[in-house]
Amino acid sequence: MNVTGMKRCLLAVGLAAGLGCGVALGEGQGAGQDMKNAGSDTKGAAVDTGHATKKVYHKSATGTKTAYHKTAHGTTVAADKTGHGAKVAGRDTKTGAEDVGHGTKVAAKDTAHGTEKVGDKIAGKPAPR
Repeated sequence: MNVTGMKRCLLAVGLAAGLGCGVALGEGQGAGQDMKNAGSDTKGAAVDTGHATKKVYHKSATGTKTAYHKTAHGTTVAADKTGHGAKVAGRDTKTGAEDVGHGTKVAAKDTAHGTEKVGDKIAGKPAPR
């Protein structure tokens, strides 16, 4: 190889090495920036998760309070209606018992009167007109 060829070879090797180092340094700086960006992105995601968790907590607390109040109101209404129903049932039972008692009394009188008529017939008494 002559001197000119040697110069060309060395020039080519030097250029390749110089460009390779430049690219490597550029990539090294890019990787560092990528790491910083990843850290910022992770921090942002953590903050967003914290906000979402806080929002869910408050919504759950509000929903629980609403459910408690609705349950308490429903229980009060049910107790009032049960009390009213018991009063009505008690009144109806009393009225029904009075009706049965009156019917029993009438039936007893009719039975006694019928028995008296049968007894009179057996004794030979004439039927009243």
